[in-house]
Order: sequence, then C-alpha cells, then structure tokens
Amino acid sequence: MSKPREDLIVVAQIAGAFGVKGEVRVRSFTEDPEACLGYGPLMDETGKVILTPRRHRPLKDVFGVVAEEQLQREEWEALKGTDLYVPRDVLPAPDEDEFYIVDLIGCSVVHEDGRELGVVRNVPDFGAGSLLEITPPTGAGFYLPFDPVTAPGVDLDARRITVAPDEALLPEALQRQPSDGGTN
Repeated sequence: MSKPREDLIVVAQIAGAFGVKGEVRVRSFTEDPEACLGYGPLMDETGKVILTPRRHRPLKDVFGVVAEEQLQREEWEALKGTDLYVPRDVLPAPDEDEFYIVDLIGCSVVHEDGRELGVVRNVPDFGAGSLLEITPPTGAGFYLPFDPVTAPGVDLDARRITVAPDEALLPEALQRQPSDGGTN
C-alpha cells in the first residue's frame, strides 16, 4: 500500500454514483464549490488519479460529474466516501491574512498568557464553525472554536496559533489555577 503524499490537499469527496450512464456525485469542500472540478485530475491520498472531470452539472448539494474514467455505477458506489485531492501547487495562493486549513495542522497552540496548550491535530467543522482539535502535551485531546475571538493570532511563519479561550473550554490540567489571594 502506498503512503499518503504530503503535497496533496483534499478538495472534494465522492458521494456515490448518479444516474445510469456512469456519472459520479462529487461533494465539494472548496470555498467556491465548482472550483474543485477545475484543478485537473482528482487523486486519492497517494496521488493515484481517481477522477478526471470532463463536464459537470450542479445537483442539490453535490455535482453530477462525467469523468474520463469510464467506471460502472457499482464501481463509483464502491468509491463512495473517497476523499479527492489535488497537488497544493495547483491551488491559488491565499490572500494576505488568509491561509489554507491544512497549514494549521501541526502548529503549536499557545494561550495568550504564554501557556503551551498543545499542537493542532485537525481543523474539523461539524456544522457550527471550524474547531481546532488540539493534542495537549499530556492527556486527552480537546477542541477550541477557531474564530477571531478565541484564536486571535495565527503566525504561520512561526507555526504558532495564539488563543484566548474561556478557561472552561480547556481541560482541567491546562486551566489556570486560581491563586489563594495571598492569605496563609
């Protein structure tokens, strides 16, 4: 089995077969949903070409795609859930103060008061906005909202995200311990 290529970024996913003429349903993950079909061949995580779009049409929340690869309905259905990738260098450069989510993975997460909270493992969005999935130095992982209030500083050059979360969002082991007020 081939290992994943680090220069690939996921842009879409196969959502199953469509119709009886060999079309495939593709769910886009790009900001402009149609853009994922214009980056060239779509690959699996190892770089093997899975889908080369020839033409497409919008469906409800996906695209119906006619691909150069002539697979049968059953073959497309078997690929349902397969993430589709493109090489990073075919994507447009992000605007100033913007970045690709993949660039956040591996960044250290530091509280604005200097506490090391961990490293970004993933940046999922379960429907209510993006979250930083953080692996702390010890203990179980946790999530913080990835928004300008909770994560006011992203320094990709330093590979660091500065956060200012409510203490209740942090695991107990990482929470600031209240002082005793100076009494003995």
